[in-house]
Amino acid sequence: MSTLPARTRPLTLKVNGRSHGPIDVPEDMMLVDVLHEYLGLTGTRFACGQGECRACTVIVDDAHGPREMRSCITGAHYFADKPIRTVEGHARRDESGRIVELSPVQQTFLDHFSFQCGYCTPGFVNAATVLLEKLAKAPVAKARVEATILEALDPHLCRCTGYVRYFEAVKELVLKTPGLVREDAP
Repeated sequence: MSTLPARTRPLTLKVNGRSHGPIDVPEDMMLVDVLHEYLGLTGTRFACGQGECRACTVIVDDAHGPREMRSCITGAHYFADKPIRTVEGHARRDESGRIVELSPVQQTFLDHFSFQCGYCTPGFVNAATVLLEKLAKAPVAKARVEATILEALDPHLCRCTGYVRYFEAVKELVLKTPGLVREDAP
């Protein structure tokens, strides 16, 4: 008994500022698999496969601003022509592609030794990045900083219990970055 090949259709993705495609991609393939198998971007992690742990989180930049999307449960074709950012797209690179400077989130996570195994880190980097970008447009009251960070990071799972260090790193970054916090009441 033979199996039928998967139906494919052309897909063009814009990932980390670069256009890829059109590529013939199976219609039912999840974005995380396309990132890994077609684009060689392996920083986005496949962990639970059910969208619960959020290690697979990417950022989609659309008319609503930056938002997190789980790439292990969202088909790749959903992302057609939408600007996507993966963990590989945060650091500043030179012309040869060599990393010359980490993003503020990446650097603060390193400075705080925020992770142990690092498997969940790409999801946390993307969540913190979305949070900072949203706060840049709508600063949070100082009294709500901790609750706001908890709301942003809480859906992400860390099996090594690195939550406290992630939280402390993001809190420090939010408080020291000008324009993210208001002094007024909530």
